[in-house]
Order: sequence, then C-alpha cells, then structure tokens
Amino acid sequence: MVNKKKYNISVEATLEVIGGKWKCVILCHLMHGKRRTSDLKRIMPGITQKMLIQQLRELEQDGIVNRIVYNQVPPKVEYELSEYGDSLRMILNSLCTWGDTHIIREYGDKESMLEDNVLNNLDKS
Repeated sequence: MVNKKKYNISVEATLEVIGGKWKCVILCHLMHGKRRTSDLKRIMPGITQKMLIQQLRELEQDGIVNRIVYNQVPPKVEYELSEYGDSLRMILNSLCTWGDTHIIREYGDKESMLEDNVLNNLDKS
C-alpha cells in the first residue's frame, strides 16, 4: 500500500494546486479565453518568463489548464482552462470580488490601485 498524503483540511488541497502569487492571476486571464505565453507575459509584466512557464506547467500537470500545440512554423502554443480548471471559475470570481472590497476598505477606491485592463472592470464614466 502506497502511503498517500493527508491534508489537515480540504483548503490545503486547493491551495496546493492554485496557491502562490501567480497561479490565480494566470487562471483569471485564462477565464477570458485562450492565451499564448507571450500574451500572458505582456499582461502580467511583473512575472518572469521562467516563473510563467513553471506555473503554466504545474497547472497543466494538475489538469487545470490545457496546453494546445499547433503544428506550424513558427511554433504556436496556447493555454486554456480545462473543463476541470473551469470548475474554479466561481472561486476565482469570489476572490476578485473580495479583493475589490478589500482594496476599497484599505485604500478608499479601486481605480487608483488597479491597472486599467479588461479584468478590472474600471468604470471610466
């Protein structure tokens, strides 16, 4: 019998898969459709190329993202949420909502604290 890992509570298993600084950010971007590595790097300027590739590989190994390789020259690779990864959508949306609330509580408004991009729903009325 193989000795399997035991968790103290279930959230440990969740954090083992999506924990860390970048995985949830990557997943939030992938919730909006397929992305090439270069696209993710451009919209996440704080992450290094090495870290981005490492995080994508881990998410792929855990079955959270699919890596799609197109047989063409130059090579083209895209990442998308897998069906299993899409099951995280409600969790990721809840994390974003909580983050909005936290930013407003701590800083007064989110417009001054968030980058202007499609994920942040900043109202520029």
